[in-house]
Amino acid sequence: MVYFNYLTNPFNPNKGRISKVLPEKQTIWQIIKSQKVDLSHPTVCFVNGVAKLRKDWDMVLHQKSVVSFVALPLGGGGKSSNPLQVVLMVALVVATVYTGGAVGTAYGTMWGAVAAAGVSVGGGILMNTLVPTPKPALNGMTSSSLTQSPTYSLQAQGNEARLGNPIPVIYGRHLIYPDFASQPYYKYINNEQYVYQLHCIGQGEYDVEQIRIEDTPISSFEEITYKIIPPGGKNTLFEEDVITSAEVAGQELLKDQITGPFVLNPAETVINKIEIDVAFQRGCYYANDNGGMDNKTIQWRIDARRIDDEDNAVDDWFTLGSESITSNSHNAMYKTYTYSVATGRYEIRATRLDTKDTSSRAGHEIRWGSAKGYIVSDKNYGNVTLLAITMRATDNLSQRSSRMVNCIVTRKLPIWLPDAGWSTPVATRSIAWALADILKSNYGAKLADKNIDLEALSLLDRTWNSRGDTFNAVFDSKLTVYEALSRCAKVGRAIPFIQGGIVRFVRDEPKTVPVAMFGPRNIVKNSLSIQYIMPSEDTADSVCVQYFSEKTWKTSEITGSFNGSTSDKTATVELFGCTNKEQALREATYMALANRYRRRIVTFSTELEGLISSYGDLIAITHDMAKWGQGGEVVEKRGLTLSLSEPVTFEDGQTHYVALRKKTARYQDRMS
Repeated sequence: MVYFNYLTNPFNPNKGRISKVLPEKQTIWQIIKSQKVDLSHPTVCFVNGVAKLRKDWDMVLHQKSVVSFVALPLGGGGKSSNPLQVVLMVALVVATVYTGGAVGTAYGTMWGAVAAAGVSVGGGILMNTLVPTPKPALNGMTSSSLTQSPTYSLQAQGNEARLGNPIPVIYGRHLIYPDFASQPYYKYINNEQYVYQLHCIGQGEYDVEQIRIEDTPISSFEEITYKIIPPGGKNTLFEEDVITSAEVAGQELLKDQITGPFVLNPAETVINKIEIDVAFQRGCYYANDNGGMDNKTIQWRIDARRIDDEDNAVDDWFTLGSESITSNSHNAMYKTYTYSVATGRYEIRATRLDTKDTSSRAGHEIRWGSAKGYIVSDKNYGNVTLLAITMRATDNLSQRSSRMVNCIVTRKLPIWLPDAGWSTPVATRSIAWALADILKSNYGAKLADKNIDLEALSLLDRTWNSRGDTFNAVFDSKLTVYEALSRCAKVGRAIPFIQGGIVRFVRDEPKTVPVAMFGPRNIVKNSLSIQYIMPSEDTADSVCVQYFSEKTWKTSEITGSFNGSTSDKTATVELFGCTNKEQALREATYMALANRYRRRIVTFSTELEGLISSYGDLIAITHDMAKWGQGGEVVEKRGLTLSLSEPVTFEDGQTHYVALRKKTARYQDRMS
């Protein structure tokens, strides 16, 4: 039989490899034809590890021959680039000096070897920190953030309109103070003030667990009516696209004095309804000689005219309404008057029609409280979830508390299943599907499924679910897609990387089976280097993780340490997206241990064999410079006796292992 390997995509070694067992006594050309090897791109053929030119492809392959076809990568270096020489820089660290050590036990024993060689391994090797420790930062700020996050701000939280800033994207379960989707406005009905607020919870769909005013559930306020509007829904509680004139601000109206004119709506907008609020703050009455109240009347007029976008008059002034009020009450009164108008842009003015009674016995004052225009527009907010609220002013609600609306929400995301594809959106706190959403969404990278390693995310999702690792965060400041990916993956002890045009993820976790073996035969001469990172007096041996607690919804912290660490050498980092105390402690301890033991970094260069392993793979290595194991070429085999090209020494009283590598450079077996 003949062992056939076809590496169709050297940038995707996990999926781009075809391996088969074929009948012997075939030529290379016959195998190419039967296995449909694509020769339209430069392809190298190896037979038993030796490259064969096309003139030799008529040779007949005999029993146990290993024939491999490797499609070469192209471009990227100009005329001086050599696509045959692909350099892999692998960062390694020695976890322990002996395989019986505590860290070696935790991460498994790794075996070093060279091609078809017998090796005795004397130590464990661990990939260097795959997940960089996050830099100290406060309140969700990043190097690329252009504005400070209101969610994680140390300042007082509340609702506000953040014009020109990103619409928040929420993952997992979190408390938020939703931004205004439009400016709130007020009106009076039966002398009672109502406020109308439209909030934007965030992009996408959410399961709203609770709505509160500060710390009190909204159900405790009978004077509040609300509606959750899913993406694509309509607000049926009130008209939200309302502009309030900034110039009208409580001016007193007097006879024969025109107040205004004031432009009501901005250029390139049109309105079809105007509302005027007037206030009688001293009431409307006359105190008679008997100690009673006589009626008084107040009259006024509101005028309007259409203008163009350059503020030039289009029509003459016309009267919106001539109004009057008669009362004998000394209590403050507030009224709202609504007028329908032809669609257009308007300016307005007001004047009083009667003479004000200025005596101390009379309450005879009128003030122009506000002017509002209802803009005609297509109210399409896109793929966002909205919250519409109507509040009636009472003793329970103050001006401040009306802007302290907050929600506890859980993001709904589709989940990818290997056999079924994407599901309908469900409430989830998964790290994996948050990563997928960042890559697929319109506010993210806008990638297709083929550019995302969804199978790896599905496997990682199982791991994270079994550990109870979740990602709960609010992205409400500008940052890059890669930075968002990194911060999300960091909570799961993972890191993103791009390989062959596909975004992949690897988690820092124990691995026991190496995917490739490297030694003096396939390490570029003089490329091996070892860097020792020595601890200093300032080196931290414990880590304090700052996280946003799901219990208090405030920043909290917890310290992870190990036996022998001291509390006076503590590094503080922010773990963005972590809201669980137990998860924060696990990650703090992990960072502290990684900082303690990962202090020997090894780099080397290899050539085409570097395509066998991927980022985060476990590899085995032996080298005489560092005395990591012993190795040599197998030059002869007699029964169970192997003759090597290099001398090896086995010491009594120790357990020795022999690791063999196939001619395809894959790990084959080990013996004790």
